[in-house]
Amino acid sequence: MNWKNLGRTKPIDMILQEAETHTTHNPEMNAVETGMKRTLGVWDLTAMGIAAVIGAGIFSTVGTAAAQGGPGVVFLFIFTAIACAFSAFCYAEFASAIPVAGSAYTYAYASLGELLAWIIGWDLLMEYAIGNIAVAISWADYFTTLLDGYGIHIPRYLTMDLLTASRGFGAVQENLVKGLSMADMTAKGLVTSAQVDAYSAWLNAPHLMGIPLVMNLPALGVVILVSWVVYIGIQESKRVSNFMVILKLIVLALVIAVGAFYVKPANWSPFAPHGVTGILKGVSAVFFAYIGFDAISTTAEECKNPQRDLPRAMVYSLVICTVLYILVSLVLTGIVNSEHLAVGDPLAYVFGKDGANVNWISGIIAVSAVIAMFTVLLVFQLGQPRIWMVMSRDGLLPKIFSAIHPKYKTPWFSTIVAGVLVAVPSLFMNLTEVTDLSSIGTLCAFVLVCAGVLRFDPHRPKVPGRFYTPYINGKYLFPALVLIAGILLLKFNGDGVSDYFSAKGDFKEKIPLAGFLLGIVYLCWLTFKRSFSLIPLLGLTSCAYLMTELGWTNWARFGIWLVVGLVIYFLYSYQHSKLSGAEGVKS
Repeated sequence: MNWKNLGRTKPIDMILQEAETHTTHNPEMNAVETGMKRTLGVWDLTAMGIAAVIGAGIFSTVGTAAAQGGPGVVFLFIFTAIACAFSAFCYAEFASAIPVAGSAYTYAYASLGELLAWIIGWDLLMEYAIGNIAVAISWADYFTTLLDGYGIHIPRYLTMDLLTASRGFGAVQENLVKGLSMADMTAKGLVTSAQVDAYSAWLNAPHLMGIPLVMNLPALGVVILVSWVVYIGIQESKRVSNFMVILKLIVLALVIAVGAFYVKPANWSPFAPHGVTGILKGVSAVFFAYIGFDAISTTAEECKNPQRDLPRAMVYSLVICTVLYILVSLVLTGIVNSEHLAVGDPLAYVFGKDGANVNWISGIIAVSAVIAMFTVLLVFQLGQPRIWMVMSRDGLLPKIFSAIHPKYKTPWFSTIVAGVLVAVPSLFMNLTEVTDLSSIGTLCAFVLVCAGVLRFDPHRPKVPGRFYTPYINGKYLFPALVLIAGILLLKFNGDGVSDYFSAKGDFKEKIPLAGFLLGIVYLCWLTFKRSFSLIPLLGLTSCAYLMTELGWTNWARFGIWLVVGLVIYFLYSYQHSKLSGAEGVKS
């Protein structure tokens, strides 16, 4: 093996030519398959971005973030949006220069080399699959609650995962052995209604070989339905997405307008009850809400004018979604005290009897949550197969993954596989086990895309009609900003810094931040030497910092996933790559 070839990049002209002329022979259907339908305009793409971002985050995980950060969670939304905006500039530059499917994988192949492209592609597979598993589980929770409201009750053992049922059973059983009745333990707040449901599920589930058959059938069903819509075509997916996005924007506007009349300003004091540390604890939940905007770039080969429309749609969707998240979080924390928002359905909760007591709007929220999360599933299930398709086109995955359906013009095999990989785990996995893993994968992708833009010469000739990240010389600005950030951190979170450098806490949890700090020092030196562009530097730095907030456990899981990916790369992808044996590749 020639180790220098691991850094071989794929010329942009070659990528564009292959995407334009791509045809595959499908032996199963005995047909030559042509390219994909170009049917998406700028507003279709913007709607898809909104569809992907306004989902489980605003209807579910925003409650957890608000409970930890208080009303000050709006600063986390702003900070995360800024970090995403820096990354969005970099995505937009790549999308304009390389308007093909594949998203960050394709961009890394053109700028950072094949090995890093494989890593980011493998990373994106986890991001999309894990993200959709989490959304499917959250959708199932809202759907079950909605049916309960209409008197339709699905057996509890068919609406949750085995781990949740087991934990709920253990919590209730622990109080039962103490002689407490179910009524007593719920009245005293020793167990939640969700734990009671989990206890019931464990107790009433049929058994197979002594194991309770507890599974989440609604989650399985919605993934099958979404996969079918994605399979039959981009035109159908676009219509469904656009219609549902309009509905949920109307509902969110209603929530904000009605909720504003029930806001109690006293609930906003203190604005950050747990300080900066409390605000940053919600980074996983908040960033999980934003991970969808990059999914737009996977549809590049189905856009009418990708070089113009993709950059615009990314910016439009990011701005719209950030404004909505800030307004909704202010309404939530204004109606009830933020400490009570750590619930699975915060919007419905604040309008219920413990909040504004406007019951009619709770039903509307439940319906809109089901719609909103369906669109998230739809966009993510669109994105994942198209990344596989491009990786297969490059030879890094078997050819069948790039097969295009002769009638529907979609990557049919990749769509089916993606559906299976999301549907089956959603039957058995727990929501809290998957959210953080999806966030760390997305942040890694953002970091590498920003690093890819840093590799370009900012003074190269500009091609008319393309989008370019504005060049601001970071030679002196970036080190100065790092120094200012350090001073502010010491001023407003000095105790946290002292705790980090003391013997307190778990040593493993300090490793990610230590690596980040060393990386920042090196990046400052490199920037001073090479005059890197400031915007991708800030995108890389902010996303890398957010990764350090996700905890050692998630880093360990992420590392295991990458190791598995590297094994596959060296056993299969390296030998089958179209660049294998190619001469003149960059190293």
